[in-house]
Amino acid sequence: MQKAWLYLENGTFLEANSFGANTTSVGEIVFNTSMSGYQEIMSDPSYAGQFVTFTMTEIGNVGVNDEDMESKAAHAKGMIVRQYQDRYSNFRAEGSLSDFLKKHNVIGICDIDTRYLTKMLREQGSMMMVASTEVSDKEELKKILENSPRIEDVNYIEQVSTKESYIHQNGIYDPFHFKYNDVPSVQAKIVAIDFGVKRNILNELTEAGMQVEVVPNTISGDELVTRYQNKEIDGVFLSNGPGDPLVLKYEQEQIKKLLAAKVPIFGICLGHQLLSISHGYDTFKLKFGHHGGNHPVKNEKTGVVEITAQNHNYNVPESIVEIAEVTHVNLFDDTIEGLYYKDEPVFSVQHHPESSPGPKESRYIFGEFLSLLKSNR
Repeated sequence: MQKAWLYLENGTFLEANSFGANTTSVGEIVFNTSMSGYQEIMSDPSYAGQFVTFTMTEIGNVGVNDEDMESKAAHAKGMIVRQYQDRYSNFRAEGSLSDFLKKHNVIGICDIDTRYLTKMLREQGSMMMVASTEVSDKEELKKILENSPRIEDVNYIEQVSTKESYIHQNGIYDPFHFKYNDVPSVQAKIVAIDFGVKRNILNELTEAGMQVEVVPNTISGDELVTRYQNKEIDGVFLSNGPGDPLVLKYEQEQIKKLLAAKVPIFGICLGHQLLSISHGYDTFKLKFGHHGGNHPVKNEKTGVVEITAQNHNYNVPESIVEIAEVTHVNLFDDTIEGLYYKDEPVFSVQHHPESSPGPKESRYIFGEFLSLLKSNR
């Protein structure tokens, strides 16, 4: 292993070891409480621009494989773990985590006190940092960090969104039989706007009975309205994605066109936030965000508490109850996790009902989207 050095914007300077790419990277450090699923997390486009500190102590023991990729690449700036295990053992493994990170030019940092980092982030909040296997001088690292853009100043959607439209073909993957489930008959056709969509979200939409056409974030709202009015599509899905939703001015304007035309819409995570902004209610940044696979969310309609997967730094404001019904609430901090807009065929959730990784207790939400589409024909 090589040595690695970290410098955080609060002045913390640490030395560790590296098991990934030999590089220097700048990004925002957050922590994730998931007990498993490190490959899905690292390949989730929502983590673009971020270093992920894992609270699970041992990482790497099950290796990596192609089917657990949530996108075509590892988008996070780096991963920080207490102990890295290079000797993987799993019947699905196709390679080591170290080789995976090197392939995608992502730094991996280990032999560091992740409990210390997590407590720091919990108390002081998420912050920018630089990590390097090339630069060991504290002052030089500080200078690199000060001269680099902050995560909220970068439009990462331009980097992670698809450049060409395509039809998603697969349903849910069955890891025990090494195959995808048979796709059910199509009951509705939708367009999914890709702000950094996870593959398993598309799998769940297809599994629920929808034909899913994935389109770039540059799609015109006018085009989608025309297609809806011509009955070529039944609705629009707004995906998850990285970064600050307030910087996405073009996307907000296109969503406003969909809302004006009463197009049925379902949004997850960033899509949930963009819907709030497009209605005139700006989002705010959480202190250290929600990242993990064990967050309790109460369904206000049924009273059931669901354990959910989460990955977001921003949230919608309480004032949005003026125009929307709150359907889900986070039981950690009482923030809004789900909305159904009044007098509109529009709803959204902040958490990730597709899991991957995480529990599957919220999968029913994809079926609710299909029901909405059918009822608005």
